[in-house]
Amino acid sequence: MSDTFLSNAQPLARYISHKRVGDFIFFSGVIAVDPVRKKIITGFDDILEEIALKIGKTNEFSVDIKQQKILSQSWYVLDYIEQTIKKMGGEMKDVFKLVQYFTNLDHFPLYSTVRNQFYPDNPPISTIVEVKAMLPSVEIVIEVEATAYLPL
Repeated sequence: MSDTFLSNAQPLARYISHKRVGDFIFFSGVIAVDPVRKKIITGFDDILEEIALKIGKTNEFSVDIKQQKILSQSWYVLDYIEQTIKKMGGEMKDVFKLVQYFTNLDHFPLYSTVRNQFYPDNPPISTIVEVKAMLPSVEIVIEVEATAYLPL
């Protein structure tokens, strides 16, 4: 979450979460796993209430139970990318390309509503891919790779 975000938190596996190469920043696939709490984000209870309401929480159980995982994971991964790029001196508009991996392409419209909050005016170049599964768990329903241009 933005207010508890720790850009120095280490990934839970042996890889680099992002790397600068000249004027470009490349993000590994970002998933909704909080490395500080060592917890997969699975729903609205795992994010701030004000964010949950902003991204689509309705307080209707039959709706929220079906939508909360993709909405909360979408927000978490995009927020992680945004917070990381800000700590490097940039803005979300500097992230110009996203590759989005879904375990179910039917989730794209919900993800898109969250992504539009991060890109209200000029959406990034995007690639959308459906995959069978992602690590570390079947609880992960989205992974996002990002590329940013941020001159030194």
